[in-house]
Amino acid sequence: MPEPRRVVVTGLGAVSPVGLDVATTWDSLVKGQGGAGPITQFDTTGFPVRIAAEVKGFDPAAIFGKRRARHLDRFAQLGLVAANEAIAASGVLDGCDRERAGVVWGSGIGGLRSLEDQINLLHDRAPDRVSPYLTPMMIANMAAGEIAMEHGLLGPNTCTVTACAASAHGIGDAAELIRWGRADVMVAGGSEGSITPIGMAGFAAAKALSERNDEPERASRPFDRGRDGFLAAEGGAAVILEERERAVARGADIWAEVAGYGLTSDAFHATAPHPEGDGAIRCMRMALADAGVNPSEVGYVNAHGTSTALNDLTEARAIKVVLGDRVPVSSTKSMVGHLLGAAGALEAVATILALRHQVLPPTINHDDPDPEIGLDVVPNEARQHPVKVALSNSFGFGGHNAALVFRAV
Repeated sequence: MPEPRRVVVTGLGAVSPVGLDVATTWDSLVKGQGGAGPITQFDTTGFPVRIAAEVKGFDPAAIFGKRRARHLDRFAQLGLVAANEAIAASGVLDGCDRERAGVVWGSGIGGLRSLEDQINLLHDRAPDRVSPYLTPMMIANMAAGEIAMEHGLLGPNTCTVTACAASAHGIGDAAELIRWGRADVMVAGGSEGSITPIGMAGFAAAKALSERNDEPERASRPFDRGRDGFLAAEGGAAVILEERERAVARGADIWAEVAGYGLTSDAFHATAPHPEGDGAIRCMRMALADAGVNPSEVGYVNAHGTSTALNDLTEARAIKVVLGDRVPVSSTKSMVGHLLGAAGALEAVATILALRHQVLPPTINHDDPDPEIGLDVVPNEARQHPVKVALSNSFGFGGHNAALVFRAV
């Protein structure tokens, strides 16, 4: 068997609740600025949860034109913008063999807004009023398809749908395609646009969401004793992955190396993590082994850190088993909320930027440390910190676990 090829990151893109591009998003994260607020996309009267982290100032009609925007679900719109930023920043497609370039894109839910709107139209009007564009707008693979069509990418094109681990799996799967010679360039990431009435009602009914309606900016508080659920969010994020020798030969700006990838299953419960973090432990260990990295080399963990009671506690237990309690661990969900299927991609971008700038983003709203957590969570303020190897965790409903190891270059 041939030796695996090395994979590097040569471009980043992001559309988040704290910025419409990578630079603004990173600046907000370093400053500890959150994106929470009252929901503006629909009337929340009667809803138990009326807050979320929405993307602000996003105008699809101005970006895509009115006609095309109408035929793209919000999750695909957000995904395209993030992917386009990453592709443009990387310059990766200049002279690229498009048959060796592809996409792996993650989404937990896909086109929920389009589906919900058309179901309402069906009930209120008639079957023949349903849009002929409904099917391509609602299916979760359409963001990947649109990105490929936009840029003529003829190589591997797949979609990962593993709940909140979806885009982390997307990045890992895309890296594997390059490592083993199936592609030279991959656009990887994820997007989500599920702040809709049914989306919010469903998560609220499951008691998964914070109900701090009167103080949304304090709702997402990972690892804090007062955490009461996650803050729903939307957005998209992308990374350009490239075979290392190709990137070096063309003089690309290399942001980091994708050094390792782990993926496991809890096989335990539909929504609850394994109480001892068994799947998370095995996942992190797999990623470290894949990278050939000793646990002592890890200098930062971007945690899944959802701000739910069980997740934060079990993840903390798992991290301490694998890495001990010495490594700084922060949750950027404290600022951007939980982007569901897009969370892993945005957190990968944050992890890569932490390596690039040697700055750890904080966990904000950390006012009352939970003694059972027992970790350095980089509370409330960013920190200058030397780090060569970082780990990004993503864990999803259904027991889907993903961990990515990034190495500074």
